[in-house]
Amino acid sequence: MALAKTALRFADVTTADAPRSQALVNIFAKELGSEYEFQPYFGSTLLKQGTELVAVQRGNLEMALLPPSDFAKQAPEFDILGAAYVVRDAAHLQSIFESDVGEAFRKIAREKLRVEILAPAYYGARHVNLKGDKKIMKPEDLSGVKMRMPGGESWQFLGKAIGANPIAMDYAEVYTGLQTGAIDAQDNPLPNDKLMKFYEVTDQIVLTGHNVGFGLLLIGSSVFDALPEQEQKRMREAARKAFAWSTGEYLKQEKELVGFFQEQGLDVYEPDLEAFRAYAQKQYTESPLSSSWPSGILDKINAL
Repeated sequence: MALAKTALRFADVTTADAPRSQALVNIFAKELGSEYEFQPYFGSTLLKQGTELVAVQRGNLEMALLPPSDFAKQAPEFDILGAAYVVRDAAHLQSIFESDVGEAFRKIAREKLRVEILAPAYYGARHVNLKGDKKIMKPEDLSGVKMRMPGGESWQFLGKAIGANPIAMDYAEVYTGLQTGAIDAQDNPLPNDKLMKFYEVTDQIVLTGHNVGFGLLLIGSSVFDALPEQEQKRMREAARKAFAWSTGEYLKQEKELVGFFQEQGLDVYEPDLEAFRAYAQKQYTESPLSSSWPSGILDKINAL
């Protein structure tokens, strides 16, 4: 009799053609081998955005790819990873999770959330994308701008930390929100802007680079702990291999997309980044959110 395959139901908010999605289907799943059945659900087709972590904890889902803000809902220590201008770029993200800092976050995830972090997945730097022709050179220029941010205190504060008026809205509703005027702006990495066709209903992209967009691939601890140590190692290596490929794709896209958006008629420009960094840092240090950051962790991250 054939052995039953281990089913790995996976949920993510993005589309199936995104590099991170392709990496999971074409590299991660194949590297795992025939004893696993990777079952991906993209575009929030299985679960509503923001409910995935609880689904994994309840055993209704095995795997998900979530931003640090989703982890922070139950483990506030993760808030620092989503704060403006903390993670610098793709290489810095990788360094963090290959260091003692990354292991500290894995330990928190195991002990507080009952999930295992397999690897980080870079999506690209988040930039402000908005309607209208008002030049945005400093955070004060975003005052009163209704900018969509994902739900949750961390995401909402990120919008505030760069000067905007954050509005919670599901990812799948953003295009219509921009089209109807329910929101004036949204922030996402450039590849997401293209995939979701936000350029069709906006006029400019301000290269704020205020946040490195990334997710953490997780699997429920009960599933992971039941695997032999060698299988656990193979799963981690498969995740790293998959996301090494997708990171390269995102970096390549980011370089090419500035020209694409300009061809679509959008104004693409860089604001006063130092003004944005100083404003954001002040917002965080004066906020209760920074009180949840592990002692000394910011200095360790900055040193990497």
